[in-house]
Amino acid sequence: HFLGGEGGSYGAEDELNEAEVNGNWTPQEKALHEARLKAKAKRRLRKSSSRDSTRESLSEPSSIEPGTDPHSPKGKINTNDRKSRTGKGRGLPKKGGAGGKGVWGAAGMVYEMEEPDAKDPNYDESSQGDTIYATVVPELEEGELEKTVNPIVQEYFEHGDTKEVEMLLKELNLGPHRYEFSSLAVSLALEGKASHRELTSRLLSDLSGKMLSGNEMERAFDKILKELPDLILDTPEAPQMLGQFMARAIADHVLPMSFFNRYKGKVDCDYARAALDRASVLLSMKKEIVRLDNVWGVGGGQRPVKHLIKEMNLLLKEYLVSGDVSEAEHCLRDLEVPHFHHELVYEAIVMVLESKGDKAIQMMVNLLKVFWQTGLITLDQMNRGFQRVYDELPEINLDVPHAHSIMESFVDVCFQESVITKQLRDACPSRGRKRFVSEGDGGMIKS
Repeated sequence: HFLGGEGGSYGAEDELNEAEVNGNWTPQEKALHEARLKAKAKRRLRKSSSRDSTRESLSEPSSIEPGTDPHSPKGKINTNDRKSRTGKGRGLPKKGGAGGKGVWGAAGMVYEMEEPDAKDPNYDESSQGDTIYATVVPELEEGELEKTVNPIVQEYFEHGDTKEVEMLLKELNLGPHRYEFSSLAVSLALEGKASHRELTSRLLSDLSGKMLSGNEMERAFDKILKELPDLILDTPEAPQMLGQFMARAIADHVLPMSFFNRYKGKVDCDYARAALDRASVLLSMKKEIVRLDNVWGVGGGQRPVKHLIKEMNLLLKEYLVSGDVSEAEHCLRDLEVPHFHHELVYEAIVMVLESKGDKAIQMMVNLLKVFWQTGLITLDQMNRGFQRVYDELPEINLDVPHAHSIMESFVDVCFQESVITKQLRDACPSRGRKRFVSEGDGGMIKS
């Protein structure tokens, strides 16, 4: 009986309620009633939410306090404010300012003792006492080994201190290539002087048993024997020198005798066979004939002064006989005493003063000129040698009456050949000449 709008729905509801009272609902009517109830509840929820959002909207002027400008800074609401925007809560920070990231916790909070975690980076420090820090040295690669060892050996040739080399080796991590230090040292010594080879033999003897084991020494010499075909290109005498190294190493108990016996007669390389033969000859000699501790001779700085003077005299006498300047230069370099070359200058001048004729003067001037031009005798050494003769000239004149005149002529020739400086020439002492008149003058000396 009701027409249109909600009135019709209300009339239908009254009929359904009356039917419910009578208990005469059909299944279709019951499903329709439940759907209407759900739709009605949704409408009520939508209306209530829209009213709340309208009332609490931050964009409406009604939410702003009366009497304030909405465009002013004070009228704007901080969006990062922690206060509740629904009007709930007490306006306190989250968690009361405790327990956040990077904080210790609330005031008055007491922490209990926690068990250390094995996965904690500070586990060793907290549970096992003091931490021991160790320096980890990376192992040297094969390409870097030679660049690192060569400066150490070259510096050792200058100072000769085996303890310093041992200290430097302790700071390096050579790893499985430790034996190559000995082979590199021997290879450098083959290219150097006799004094360098003597120092290398001493170094191997001092490092044996401390830094280098017997097995590593054997591996080092085995490597050098295999490298002889390459070493002989730069050092033709490498096989003989290596044989002397092996004989000296066996005498110093660096290598066992079994190392030599293991290779003897079982080597195909001619150079290695020559090295082994040289070592065999040295080891078979009696100690009275040769001492292997002096197989390289004595270094220049370690020789007695009398021995050096004798060697220089012999060098000059052989030069006056043969006239070979290159041989004299070679002999002087082998002495390895550049600080003592002023003695050669002194002995050469004295030998000129004691000789007869102009041939010795010209030959000695040529020798000193070559030594001066090649830099074998420095300016300081040349000046010291001449000055020593100047100081001792009065004593030399006792044995050589014409020493002053010979000295003056020799100095003039040296200056003409640019061997000495003008200052050194002018420093030459000249003997004051006294001329006597005839007996008719009563023996008076003319002024």
